[in-house]
Amino acid sequence: MKNKIQIILACAFIGFAILACGQSSSPSVPPAAVTAVIVPEEAVGAEAEAGSAGLGDSYYPGFGNGGYDVTHYTLDITVNDVATSDLTAITTIAANATQDLLSFNLDFIGFEISTLTVNDAPADFSRKEQELTVTPLKPLVAGQPFTVVVQYSGSPDEMQSVALPVSTGWVTVDGGSFVMSEPDGSANFYPVNDHPLDKATYTFRVTVPHPLEVAANGALIEALDNGDTSTFTFETRDPMASYLATINIDEFDIETMTSDNGIPIRNYYSSELPKEVRKPFARQGEMLDYFSEIYGAYPFDVYGSMVMNTEFDSALENQTLSIYGIDMIDYEDVAGTELTVAHELSHQWFGDSVSVADWSDIWLNEGFATYSEGLWIEHLDGREALDEWVKSQYRDVVNYPQYYAAPGNPPADDLFNGGVYVRGGLTLHALRLEVGDQAFFEILPVYFERYQNGNVSTEDFIAVAEEISGKDLTEFFDNWLYNETIPPISAMGLGVE
Repeated sequence: MKNKIQIILACAFIGFAILACGQSSSPSVPPAAVTAVIVPEEAVGAEAEAGSAGLGDSYYPGFGNGGYDVTHYTLDITVNDVATSDLTAITTIAANATQDLLSFNLDFIGFEISTLTVNDAPADFSRKEQELTVTPLKPLVAGQPFTVVVQYSGSPDEMQSVALPVSTGWVTVDGGSFVMSEPDGSANFYPVNDHPLDKATYTFRVTVPHPLEVAANGALIEALDNGDTSTFTFETRDPMASYLATINIDEFDIETMTSDNGIPIRNYYSSELPKEVRKPFARQGEMLDYFSEIYGAYPFDVYGSMVMNTEFDSALENQTLSIYGIDMIDYEDVAGTELTVAHELSHQWFGDSVSVADWSDIWLNEGFATYSEGLWIEHLDGREALDEWVKSQYRDVVNYPQYYAAPGNPPADDLFNGGVYVRGGLTLHALRLEVGDQAFFEILPVYFERYQNGNVSTEDFIAVAEEISGKDLTEFFDNWLYNETIPPISAMGLGVE
């Protein structure tokens, strides 16, 4: 994720944009409809209880829900009125119970629910703030699959994240809408287990009035002309964290290309935008191939970017389809904007495929993506250019420490502060100098391969770094991640008195 306010702050001081903003058992392809499993009532023991209304995140304990694991979401959404985003929708959830469940929760706000069934039988439900509590007709049995179908209608409630002061989720704009949900906005447009620990595959089936189009995660499977409306169906075949789900509605100019490694790329640009908007995205294929070389093979089957003709001060690495507000595109600084593009693309490895297990470890997303900007600079212009980039970032942290909290301990109400980006990225460069290039460029692909499609903690990354380097790095990471003051990089003469 990149935030424009952070970029403006950084640009004022260093001259270009630097702040680009348990593994699920999900199948690799969308599952068939789940048939209710008939279990003798006595099989559900006295231990059956309500699933927890949260997954115990250290920063946001109410995010997500316990007692089950989602394998697939199918979102059938019809947009009745574009101006208000009035929707008629059915969300179908395929899941497995991880305990005997008397009831379970989903995260969902707003809308009027017309029907809710579990395994084709009507279920009782109640709502309190963001928690939708579902009580099936009969308790669910640990280890068994079940299906939830929620039919609802209305317009998404405006939602502000607890982690940063911006609108999140489904946002209605003049002539269309977009979805940007990190970290907790998905609940404002579909019922969901809203935490990265419960990844799932997705089907999006969205119907919009002519002449509007839809851009969503994954591959476009079908586009149907219904007369006055069109229906677009997208599939994601790899597990995805809920906050990365995106549905965007506008009239688009669509650009397609393929990387040298054969990854299809599709870019969506609001049709009112000038052709110049395409320039910063021209090298995405080269970026895909370069990051695949140093991190491991690109983890998904398609990639692309979408630029909306509206300002929202951010870019976000939605899985397979990064999203940008038009205010993130600088026509006079294509190279600077290109760094933002590299940042969001690199998140497909670190953040999307390898996801945090706890939001306190967000530096594992943003620090890696920020350092990917530096690596892209090195790829284009050599080590000397990377060194200059590192020095400019380091000086910015030293001169304006109030904007850069320790990356391992970011404020819960300002999760995406400059520290997780810049200090996180500098931590990786310091690690590279500490262990040497050979070990560093082995650590990254081993870490990615080991945790692909799963979830990680800072401790997991440290363990890989120590395993590959053969060094005890406890003191190193304590200093770089948790000290209030940034440590020196003596090899570069930074921070040395």
